[in-house]
Amino acid sequence: MERSKYPLYFSFPAVFVFLLFFITPTIIGIYYSFTDWNINADAIKFIGLENYKELFNEPRLKQAFINTLIFAAAVTLLQNAVGLALALLLNEKLKLRNLLRMIFFMPYVIAPLVIGYIFRAIYHPEHGIVNQFFGLLGMDFMVQDWLNDPRFALFTVIMTDIWRVAGFSMVVYLAGLQFIPKDLTESASIDGANYWTRFKHVVFPLLAPAFTVNVLLAMIGSMKVFEIVMVLTEGGPGYTTEVFYTYIRNTFSSGEMGYATAINMLLFVLVTLVGIPVLLAMKKREVEM
Repeated sequence: MERSKYPLYFSFPAVFVFLLFFITPTIIGIYYSFTDWNINADAIKFIGLENYKELFNEPRLKQAFINTLIFAAAVTLLQNAVGLALALLLNEKLKLRNLLRMIFFMPYVIAPLVIGYIFRAIYHPEHGIVNQFFGLLGMDFMVQDWLNDPRFALFTVIMTDIWRVAGFSMVVYLAGLQFIPKDLTESASIDGANYWTRFKHVVFPLLAPAFTVNVLLAMIGSMKVFEIVMVLTEGGPGYTTEVFYTYIRNTFSSGEMGYATAINMLLFVLVTLVGIPVLLAMKKREVEM
């Protein structure tokens, strides 16, 4: 019995760090979300559900909620579509496939802040590469102020984030493709199945575990987006690109720590309520090889 417990001892340091830096701050945060903690308060008072009542009547938060859902849905869908397409392409026997894999994955390892500053220059209305490219093609109607026009700002941020994260999904799908027995696809090919039929009935069902991982991580990551939005638009113009974390940041900056913590708790609940059903639903369709 003592020998069987011995390996558990090695987990104690990790469990201690997890409790200290994650569970404890979470519990403290839950408490502060029920207080009037702010920069001007002489003492922190327990006020019950007042913060939560206030945030449900805040129009700016409602806009941030809508923008976050739009951003999460678009990024999750397009990130996986682009990542899967790249994985299928680079799983073929191409001469430069290893180099191309590295090139497409590279944006993911660059800090979002750096990417944000790079793309601010790329989207510059006068000197940016995007508008200059359209100008050279004579497509002046496509020359826009991509980050300051309410019609295009959220779309521009979404496209930038997809460029950043699609390579990660590609790598996960590539890993899944490596575990699919070639005998299955070759047998289907011999039986006369074309590429689309092989993908639909053989490859895609066996990619279900990779699909689950990618969709779940993309959804959670996009719902917690902050840096790329903060650098590109700071939530503007107006509040057209405001997301949960930019609103939380602005609320903390104004000194309303208790109220901002309540918003953070709301986001935690939202991610949990969306993430768990998605995980359970997608796990059911996974196929054992």
